[in-house]
Amino acid sequence: MRINNKNFNLKQIADSGQCFRMNPISDNKYGLIAFGRYIELEQIEEDIVEINCNNEDYVGIWKNYFDIDYDYGWIVDSLKEGRDEFLKEAATWGSGIRILRQEPFEMLISFIISQNKNIPSIKACIERISKVYGDKKKDDKSGIIFYTFPSPEKLAHAKKEVLRELKLGYRDEYIIGASRSVVDGELDFEYLKKCSHEEAVSILKNIRGIGDKVANCISLFGLHHIEAFPIDVWMKRILNDVYDNKFDPSLYHGYAGIVQQYMFYYIRHINGVIG
Repeated sequence: MRINNKNFNLKQIADSGQCFRMNPISDNKYGLIAFGRYIELEQIEEDIVEINCNNEDYVGIWKNYFDIDYDYGWIVDSLKEGRDEFLKEAATWGSGIRILRQEPFEMLISFIISQNKNIPSIKACIERISKVYGDKKKDDKSGIIFYTFPSPEKLAHAKKEVLRELKLGYRDEYIIGASRSVVDGELDFEYLKKCSHEEAVSILKNIRGIGDKVANCISLFGLHHIEAFPIDVWMKRILNDVYDNKFDPSLYHGYAGIVQQYMFYYIRHINGVIG
């Protein structure tokens, strides 16, 4: 399945800090584990991506996952035409980023894990818990063996000592507690998707181990509230050094999270973290 879209760049999405199970296989080619499946994707040209799936799976899963129906081009163009020089550069450099519609539970646990860890460490932790608590599968097309992300039930009954052995540290209790909140119905993802971003963040912060930054990440990447504006150490650096702490996300009402992704991706590029 070939997708023609000038705002769809696999490398930029994989390096944007929102997805931890999309990894390079070779030049311009990536493997992705999501929704209990493994697929491969290739950047054929700047505006052409090939997804190794049939039409039924594309329409039923991946079209929505990659948010194909949303026009990111108008945001990029408006930022490039604006007066903010940093955002002009950020939007130009990261114009192929899309906010993925990922599984909420996976994002809940992934961003609890993310606290005080860099992206390679987060990815390694997620692969370890998937191997222990996920389901082992084999992709029919590629023959690749992979492990699905664990279910809430599996992690709700996980042993702290096992999670500690997987190098999750103090996050072990948070992971078990958050998983139990989902199993017990305290966290209802369908409701959180439908309610406002502000209400979703407030509810998420009632869960032990979830602060403002993690709640905003879950809201943006797991609930697709694209008005969320997570602030981590990179964003704090931008807001302080570039904007003297006077940046106003409300100027980008309804899509501030997309703007945040351009900013986050660009600051890591100019600091040499990503190419």
